[in-house]
Amino acid sequence: MAITLTQTAADRVEKFLANRGKGIGLRLGVKTTGCSGMAYTLEFVDELNEEDVTFESHGVKVIIDPKSIVYLDGTELDFTKEGLNEGFKFNNPNVKDECGCGESFTV
Repeated sequence: MAITLTQTAADRVEKFLANRGKGIGLRLGVKTTGCSGMAYTLEFVDELNEEDVTFESHGVKVIIDPKSIVYLDGTELDFTKEGLNEGFKFNNPNVKDECGCGESFTV
């Protein structure tokens, strides 16, 4: 099992953490929502939970809760800029279908 970041995403996370002035990494997860059933969650982590699983990619800690690993295994997180829009993009090999707006997915 592995979750990775591109160098661009790792650089962006490090910048966000530096601007916050605290934090040990980035938590990735999934929640039930949207028209396709699941959506990604991202949040900064200041303390680990006992059950957390931690990966490291390009010097950044990626923290996942055990329930989300099943849906995120093999995922690469990228940071992209397209015109005036920028944000994190999940390249998840487990996704079977996405909704039209791109906010939710099914596995």
